[in-house]
Amino acid sequence: MVTQEQVLEALKECFDPEIPVNVVDLGLIYGVEVSPEEKVKVTMTLTTPGCGMAHNIAMQVKQRALQVPGVKEATVTVVWEPAWNPSRMSDAAKKQLGMPG
Repeated sequence: MVTQEQVLEALKECFDPEIPVNVVDLGLIYGVEVSPEEKVKVTMTLTTPGCGMAHNIAMQVKQRALQVPGVKEATVTVVWEPAWNPSRMSDAAKKQLGMPG
């Protein structure tokens, strides 16, 4: 059975090309649901609504989720509420970007 933790770990390999921190540590992943049929639904946001890479990042997340062993289907929904802000970042991401933890 595919777990939420497996999917989140895989998504740590996805990056916003403008920020050298993965989408999980940036706090862009709002939710991961795994159905009993091993279909994955990822809800995520981006740092700004006008992000020109929105489609590419969402596709990267979908492709990486599909690579998790056992995942049969993956969908990614990009939402803008609640709006992303730096407080969503992990302490490791803040440190990597030179921000106070």
